[in-house]
Amino acid sequence: MLSERDIAAAAERLETAERTRIQTGLLSLAHAGMTMDDAYAVQAAFVARKRAAGRRVIGWKIGLTSKAMQQALGIDTPDSGVLLDDMLFEDGAAIAPDRFIQPRIEAEIAFVMKAPLAGPNVTVFDVLAATDYVVPSLEILDTRILRTDPATGKARTIVDTISDNAANAGVVLGGRATRPDKIDLRWMGAIVSRNAEVEETGLGAGVLNNPARGIAWLANRLAVYGDRIEPGQIVLAGSFIRPIEARHGDTIVADFGRQGTVSCHFR
Repeated sequence: MLSERDIAAAAERLETAERTRIQTGLLSLAHAGMTMDDAYAVQAAFVARKRAAGRRVIGWKIGLTSKAMQQALGIDTPDSGVLLDDMLFEDGAAIAPDRFIQPRIEAEIAFVMKAPLAGPNVTVFDVLAATDYVVPSLEILDTRILRTDPATGKARTIVDTISDNAANAGVVLGGRATRPDKIDLRWMGAIVSRNAEVEETGLGAGVLNNPARGIAWLANRLAVYGDRIEPGQIVLAGSFIRPIEARHGDTIVADFGRQGTVSCHFR
């Protein structure tokens, strides 16, 4: 286990990287025995610093839900991060060029909750009953930690990603809100374009075979730490496409068909 001093120092490194837009080194390299519990402790300390500065928690994100991403990192479980109020962008937002370090985009189904979800033993059916509506979304990923250490060539691991708030940096909500019992979430998907050129397509089934299953996983994981999903919170269920690099001048549009579109532009 990392010491409280190590956890606080790691959180400060992440905060400094975000503020200066200069990435910090791999925590997995600095702390060879770092565990996932250590990583979530760093994430909590990082988020606590933001809350102390006036930020407000508005929800959660779930990541690493696809088999391909889990196998790439040698894990068999998703991860999660925290959504804060300054991460929420309007549909069609023009994003300032100095806002992020290395932004990437994922298309996801966002769940907006009407009732609390507290584990353990939360099921998919509990998730659907507690959901007010689902809506198309784009998640903006960013990397405050280097993807690869330049000296050793070592790639970041799951503990780096979790510590870095699961690479969470922003969310754009758009399209049409739909009650979860009015749609088969496994078939809710999108065609994602960058500058009018199709980059990725995918379906909700790519997220643990049902996006609601990720929400249940999150509620059960949070219960271990005495936390829960609250009414009104937004939960990003996990991406069903690979991340798309967002460069200066790029416009990203996700077409969810009958559920509408959601987009943003990087100036």
